[in-house]
Amino acid sequence: MAWNEPGGNNNDPWKNKGGRNQGPPDLDEVFKNLMNKFGKFGGGSGGSSGGKSLGGTGLAVILGILIAAWAVSGFYTIREAERGVVLRFGEFNKFVEPGLNWKPTFVDTVKPVDVQTVRSMPSSGSMLTEDENVVRVEMEVQYRITEPYKYSFSVTSPEESLSQAFDSAIRYVVGHSKMDDVLTSGRESARQSVRGELIDIIESYDMGISIVDMNFKDARPPEEVKEAFDDAIAAQEDEQRFINEAEAYAREIEPRARGQVNRMSQEAQAYKERVTLEAQGEVARFAELLPQYKAAPEVTRSRIYLETLEQVYGSTSKILVDTEGTGNMMYLPLDKILERQSGQDVPANIRSTLEGLRNQDADTQPVSNNSRSSRTSTVRTGRN
Repeated sequence: MAWNEPGGNNNDPWKNKGGRNQGPPDLDEVFKNLMNKFGKFGGGSGGSSGGKSLGGTGLAVILGILIAAWAVSGFYTIREAERGVVLRFGEFNKFVEPGLNWKPTFVDTVKPVDVQTVRSMPSSGSMLTEDENVVRVEMEVQYRITEPYKYSFSVTSPEESLSQAFDSAIRYVVGHSKMDDVLTSGRESARQSVRGELIDIIESYDMGISIVDMNFKDARPPEEVKEAFDDAIAAQEDEQRFINEAEAYAREIEPRARGQVNRMSQEAQAYKERVTLEAQGEVARFAELLPQYKAAPEVTRSRIYLETLEQVYGSTSKILVDTEGTGNMMYLPLDKILERQSGQDVPANIRSTLEGLRNQDADTQPVSNNSRSSRTSTVRTGRN
């Protein structure tokens, strides 16, 4: 039953007796009664002086608890990868390093900023190229916060500002490039150009952000012409593969050809030196032989003749002896004759001929029989 309904006995919740027009009780009286209750809770006897002292003690305890709670609430921790930006009454005051720190609550506000983590931001969209074709490009930028103060206060929303600058850089680069370059061989160039353009844009913002890397994730033509572009890309890849194979073949053949050229050059140089030395030897030999020939022409002439015969006979194993004027020709198988240890079976005329050949020149060294060939020489002799 409500206090003002009939039969409610005028039970006013504010304890006002007698009338509707009286307002709520005095707040001073309410607080006074509250303090008296705290005094009684503290163990007072109900006297006026004792109640006041105990009420002051209770208030001091409450204030102590509030101050302790306020002091404890001021402790905070900054992680290793972060730096704290301290705001005092909303105005920048200082930076704090990683670790356990304290701030006065309701006075200072600490804003931690991660300065070591590399963050990424994607961007994609359909863009118009220089040759008026539409291409869809997807890229991703990686960045890191280098200056916490500028990142917090230079712009209203650094993430949004970076995103808009990133989109603007991509559209500028793609708008100044041809579609074939963006889709095929010009991706790396486009990536570098977007990075440089983005750095130039955010430099004027002075946001305290450093660009770490730029990733070109994908670039594709509209779905209506995708098959034609796939064929074109496959043809370009085949072209590059053929070029690489040709270069590999050239790298394989060229060293071999150079080796052959060097070998032929060395052989020609060796032949040249050999012929030159032989000619010089012949000249020296003739220069030594000329004084001897002038001193004894007949002896020197015979010696030269015998040396020539020695060279001729040294390279043959068969000799035909023709007696001048008789028409008879005698065959001397030197290889068979020399194999025999005794000369009893050899006819007297052949034995004398062999002895004459062996004694032609005692001063001349014989030529080894190992190099004899199957050629046949003919010796003509006069009558006895």
